[in-house]
Amino acid sequence: MAVRRKWWMAAVLIGLVVSGALAWHWTSLSARARLGTAYGARIGCSCRYVEGRAMGSCQQDKEPGMAMVRLTDLPEEKAVKASVPLIASRTARFRPGWGCLLDPAG
Repeated sequence: MAVRRKWWMAAVLIGLVVSGALAWHWTSLSARARLGTAYGARIGCSCRYVEGRAMGSCQQDKEPGMAMVRLTDLPEEKAVKASVPLIASRTARFRPGWGCLLDPAG
């Protein structure tokens, strides 16, 4: 029983440390997530709807460090949505004559 209590206390302590670190760095993390999703949506949309490539090959165009950015093809809208779960998301849409444009942030 004492061993179980020690593991429980260790898990709580680790959770508090991780939560504190997230809170401490939240401004930087959310700014990077917003930047990464805007870049990912724009590059993914250009890959898919300007170059005409398959969405699977567009995943390879992401820069190093963008592993958390998920790209989703929205073919009925000719758009690509990029997201970092629970933090940020942006969408870029193809406009003939203009290329891919980001939707307004918000």
